Amino acid sequence: MRGRKAGGTEAILCCYSGGTIKPKSIVIIAVLTLALGGAAYYHWGRKSQSTPSLQVKYVISPSLDVLDTRAQVHRVINVLKSGDRVEVLSETGEWAKIRLSAGGDGWVLAKELIGSSTYGKGQALLKQLSSEQVQATGHAAGAVNMHTEPSRTAPVLCMLMQGEKLEVFGRKLVPRTGSSNPPGQAAASAREAWYLIRSGPRAGWLLGRLVTLDIPSAISQYAENYNMVAWFQLNTVMDGGQKIPQYLVADRVGSDEFDFTHIRVFTWWAKQQHYVTAYVESNLKGSFPIQVEHIDNVPYFRLRLVDGKGNKFQKIYRLSNTIVQPVGTVEGWESNALPQPRRHGIRR
Repeated sequence: MRGRKAGGTEAILCCYSGGTIKPKSIVIIAVLTLALGGAAYYHWGRKSQSTPSLQVKYVISPSLDVLDTRAQVHRVINVLKSGDRVEVLSETGEWAKIRLSAGGDGWVLAKELIGSSTYGKGQALLKQLSSEQVQATGHAAGAVNMHTEPSRTAPVLCMLMQGEKLEVFGRKLVPRTGSSNPPGQAAASAREAWYLIRSGPRAGWLLGRLVTLDIPSAISQYAENYNMVAWFQLNTVMDGGQKIPQYLVADRVGSDEFDFTHIRVFTWWAKQQHYVTAYVESNLKGSFPIQVEHIDNVPYFRLRLVDGKGNKFQKIYRLSNTIVQPVGTVEGWESNALPQPRRHGIRR
């Protein structure tokens, strides 16, 4: 090996003698293996450290400015909207550095972002509501946070701005956060109502007092002296070439314990050009959702009710021309079956 510059493979080959590896060769091979392994670890390890996995988050606010710097003097380089997906590079104090989809980086307020888990819960609610019937429509009474659960402490999904349109699907009474029920105080006074709502591509829970219902103008006058909480178009009738809707409405009268306690059906009286009350039923213990369906072009509706013993059942009705007829009842709230006909009276 004297006088030769041996390196790499050459150095290893020169250590063979008569087909047998000498002890010196073993040492050289071990040193080279360690050196190559160290180099590979340094290269790939440094590469892995330089490109950490990014955290995916989603925008809460309706409009979020992306700034070029956290400094007081800054420039808005992009504007994101609610539901936009971002990759977070780092978080510093109240700020988050994000990667823009068009390339480059920017800074946003960290509180305006939510994690993938919270976003996923909102998407699950949205999917759930896609197969349910809208009970009422309305708008946000002010800027209000939408939550994953009916609770002030539940994670926030997004913010609705004042006046934003929404659809109501459900209602739930829950204990008021941080309140206790002093002796002699009614239990209901320590609870607050929440609505399960959908607003565009977003779904979640809103505090009920921050939701204003928008009753259709055609029947708004019939809401006087009633707390109308739900309404449904059963069908339409022709009058002078126009289709006039006929309605089922639900009211909550005298108690907040149930979603509704009273129903009315309004049919159109063409001769007098106004609605008349075709059916009224009171003292109900009802829960949303109310369901409307059509069988052979005849409108049916079913109510989810509770009897005096706390048993759950559904009561089904149909509208024949201007006559509302109770069809019967079925046990439980889950069945979509119609009652079996009986010769005398309705079931239950």
